[in-house]
Amino acid sequence: MIDLNKLYLADCLELMKDIDDNSIDLILSDIPYGISYDKWDVIHNNKNVALLGRSKAQLKAGNIFKARGKPLNGWSEDDKKIPLEYYIWCCSWAKDWLRVLKPGASSFVFAGRRMAHRCISAFEDCGFIFKDMLAWNKNKAAHRAQRISCVFGRREDEANCEKWDGWKVGNLRPIFEPILWFMKPYKIGGTLTDNLLDNNVGAWNENVFKKYGQMPNNLISIAGNKNDTGLHPTQKPLSLMKLLIELTTLPNQIVLDPFAGSGTTLVGAKELGRKYIGIEKKDEYYNVASNRINRIEHTLFFNCEST
Repeated sequence: MIDLNKLYLADCLELMKDIDDNSIDLILSDIPYGISYDKWDVIHNNKNVALLGRSKAQLKAGNIFKARGKPLNGWSEDDKKIPLEYYIWCCSWAKDWLRVLKPGASSFVFAGRRMAHRCISAFEDCGFIFKDMLAWNKNKAAHRAQRISCVFGRREDEANCEKWDGWKVGNLRPIFEPILWFMKPYKIGGTLTDNLLDNNVGAWNENVFKKYGQMPNNLISIAGNKNDTGLHPTQKPLSLMKLLIELTTLPNQIVLDPFAGSGTTLVGAKELGRKYIGIEKKDEYYNVASNRINRIEHTLFFNCEST
């Protein structure tokens, strides 16, 4: 049996099987992006001794380059299989997500730009409806693209240094991240309004956008503050998670995060009066999330006692 308002130290691929069918009102999760950002983000078998290492040039750059991923062109022919392996991995748990959600319920998935299409395909092939793609404008991001002129400068190739002035290798500054919005299909032949009456899910609350200073469209501009960093390398702003929770759920409904990380989704659910279930398999982040939840519960209890 799975208890509500609890964070589990477990592998979500296993524990999800114990959650009842049609019991969850929202799944909100920042899943691994599959871009080899860190050890927990390596979702492929195509490894190399250089993966997650740091070159001399990256060491000089400081914290901007924390670890080396695979180049877009890969190191071998097998690297071309990485997107397919990510798709297969998403399929391995998306079916259980569909099973546990109530008909008409939403699932918000933070996904990397490079692999988002594979995640979308996996969810659709597992039975989800792809409702929309939201763009989260982070307002700031490190620009890691390397200037080619610097490379030629180190080679003392002045002609090419001048020729390629202004040119860079790498990606553009990653100022936005996609949030994929999926919905579990509701009864065929019925209406979304009928489903809302049956399951209390399926619509979204326009007033929530106004509450968080946003326009009711698919571009969300929420910057993190000092409390939104330092607990996890891909930690998301608490206000952003709370917006998504309030957008699609009512108080006392159940929010599930199978990749809980530092627990931001669970903290947001707790503060908003929603029930929650969290799953995290790494001890380090499980402990971080547990401590955050305990502090929130203590604060809420103290505030209730004061009033």
